[in-house]
Amino acid sequence: MRVIAVSTLRDFWAKHPQAETPLRAWYADASRAVWKTPADIKAAHRNASFVGRNRVVFNIKGNDYRLIVAVHYDRGMMYIRFVGTHAEYDALDAGKV
Repeated sequence: MRVIAVSTLRDFWAKHPQAETPLRAWYADASRAVWKTPADIKAAHRNASFVGRNRVVFNIKGNDYRLIVAVHYDRGMMYIRFVGTHAEYDALDAGKV
């Protein structure tokens, strides 16, 4: 998958250095993946949640952080819509991000 807005991840781990390694690992996995359906993502990331409008929530670093991406399966692209702490995630509507 092509991951758009990787700079969002970089900006986040600059503020939260402990998130860098797990976010880099997620990016490496996602950028090598060929996910054609939500089931493909679920097979690779059992804890991924699907919240509507092609949004997928990934738990990062044992659920310390949350990452929301918009997936365009037909184009092989993922757009990073949000990365934040679990508390920041709880304050928003993931399906509308």
